[in-house]
Amino acid sequence: MKKVLMVCLGNICRSPLAQGILESKVNTAAVFVDAAGTAAYHVGNLPDERSIDVARKYGIDITNQRARKFTVKDFDTFDVIYAMDTSNYDNILSLARNVEDEQKVKMILNESQPNENNSVPDPYYGGNQGFENVYKMLDEACEVIADNL
Repeated sequence: MKKVLMVCLGNICRSPLAQGILESKVNTAAVFVDAAGTAAYHVGNLPDERSIDVARKYGIDITNQRARKFTVKDFDTFDVIYAMDTSNYDNILSLARNVEDEQKVKMILNESQPNENNSVPDPYYGGNQGFENVYKMLDEACEVIADNL
């Protein structure tokens, strides 16, 4: 089984959407997808209501997810770890114990926009359109990820 982890800051906006989108595109019996945040602000909480709404608009239910914090153990559990932005990428790498851990960490938008190192913007303080834009970016990246799995 291939194991993929999506990581943003609080694990309530971008990474839950990325998890839900990728799960909708793969055989979940063969691919396990999870999400985490580099900060512990929202541990145990549901995804942001705006993420739930935009996912629902596209037929994806993310209400079974609960926020959790990224831990060093995630390097042992997951084959690939996708960071939503450069800040979270750096935070994840700061916990890496070796080159093997480091090689698991990737910027998610590099899947759909190779070698550009673009960040998925955090929609938390914006309006609903920000969540729609994030959904579309993640949908494109997850399509490539699913095709490559």
